[in-house]
Amino acid sequence: MSACSQLLRFGWLQVVSCLFPFALFVGLAVAQYADLPIPRYDALLVYCLALTALFRVVGLETWREVAVIFGFHLVGLALELFKVQVGSWQYPGDAVTKIAGVPLFAGFMYAAVGSYLCQAWRRFDLRVSGYRPVATTLLAVAVYANFFTHHWIVDLRVPIAIALLLTLRRTWVFYSVGRRRYRMPLAVSFVLIGFFLWLAENAGTFLDAWNYPDQVDVWQLVHPAKFGAWALLVSMSFVLVASVKSLEGKLYHRGAVATVSTPQATRPTAADAAQLADAKATEISLQHGKVNRGRDPGVS
Repeated sequence: MSACSQLLRFGWLQVVSCLFPFALFVGLAVAQYADLPIPRYDALLVYCLALTALFRVVGLETWREVAVIFGFHLVGLALELFKVQVGSWQYPGDAVTKIAGVPLFAGFMYAAVGSYLCQAWRRFDLRVSGYRPVATTLLAVAVYANFFTHHWIVDLRVPIAIALLLTLRRTWVFYSVGRRRYRMPLAVSFVLIGFFLWLAENAGTFLDAWNYPDQVDVWQLVHPAKFGAWALLVSMSFVLVASVKSLEGKLYHRGAVATVSTPQATRPTAADAAQLADAKATEISLQHGKVNRGRDPGVS
């Protein structure tokens, strides 16, 4: 299979993984330019709830994934409520479902990120190696907390970003395109997703869904610094989805599938080897227990 066809297939898988975000932006555009019978933010809330229900009914998302996506909604809504109050951005227009200046639909913009990650995980058969869940989770929480605390104390995003890079320096994400397996550093995927989220934020502000202070009178590009902020926030998104995939047994790469990046990609890391050894030891123990029960005439 040629590199060009692989790239096209990769792009198509990304597009279908973005169904919820694309549908959300279609709703933003319609709400901005169509004559609606109710305030647009109220209409967008109904629309996003209907989208979520539709994705569940047609089987695009599981109940567990829907729960994670609503978790994204709550995490994002809490951040929105705070940021609007301190004047970081604003939502123009009135709505019945607007609380403290924030329309309830706003949380779905964060939920769209969760939907993308869940869809991409399934379509690309994502797995990770060398992932340190406790350290990564603590740093993701620090990233989220810093969005609040930097208004009163020193902004710690740079040292947190450095710590996150060090923690993820040996973490790889494996993905499939067709029958071929690839890998990339997990930190690089955070940066790439953050960049596209920055582009999406420019589209959202262009549609007047929300405004930064310097966009109230005349629209202009969102400051490039927001790109870095989004790349960091992706870590929180990943941690939430990874916790679900861990419960499903779909988190760690076992090194059994050949890759086309480098020969090293086919070899499990030390962390993967330890996890595989534990799994084998458990399996042997269970088999030994069955044999013993089979030899015991008192066991039926």
